[in-house]
Amino acid sequence: MAARQLDRTGPTPLWRQLRQELIARLDAGEFADQFPGELALTEEYDVSRATVRQALRQLRADGVIVAARGRQPKVSPTREIQQPVGALYSLFASVEAAGLSQHSVVRALDIRADGVVADRIGLEGSTPLVYLERLRLAGDEPLALDRVWLPADVAAPLLQVDFTHTGLYTELAVRAGVRLDNGHENIHAVVPTLAEQSQLRCPPHTAAFAINRLGYSRGRPIEWRHTLVRGDRFALTAEFAAQFGYRLTQRTP
Repeated sequence: MAARQLDRTGPTPLWRQLRQELIARLDAGEFADQFPGELALTEEYDVSRATVRQALRQLRADGVIVAARGRQPKVSPTREIQQPVGALYSLFASVEAAGLSQHSVVRALDIRADGVVADRIGLEGSTPLVYLERLRLAGDEPLALDRVWLPADVAAPLLQVDFTHTGLYTELAVRAGVRLDNGHENIHAVVPTLAEQSQLRCPPHTAAFAINRLGYSRGRPIEWRHTLVRGDRFALTAEFAAQFGYRLTQRTP
């Protein structure tokens, strides 16, 4: 069988190309029965064992595969991130607490006016708002589309932040001296648009959760957030006790 082709003339290292190739094949449904070992990949891609090992090492760090020394690699079981509904949580912190690498692709960070959002946080329609839009990734796999609006008189220092690998609440506290202390969320099951499916790399017909959050600091509305989370990576669970009733929690694998 002819070797699969990698670009040997471009600037991207072969191990990184191999890693992306394997992720693409996993997304396409390959390796359902067995993930190939080092020798098989070496022959299939006509690369060195060192190249294969580096690619597999990164896939393990991303949580995509698991492999003990001397054992055949296998696709990692879905890793869960538990987040209690009713608690003010940070998606950034939750993903990293589960042992997955976390980063974001920043789509927008600017000041704009939005009359609908301004009304939701009790401001005049023309009030300047800091707007932050990110594609959130966990283990290099898209997890959520996140859009946040905050009053510019509070959040303007955030315009200087690189949000590729940091949490909004951390930066808001450090740079603006503001800590959110309460709020509420509404969670709905929705069908993503074709554009949203493409950005999240959702399998066809996968539902998503739309989460709207209004966050407060010392009684003042500070944050309006809309987050769209892949339905195949997010679940709701409930814990209950006779004396307290139900306590809902949410988790993202």
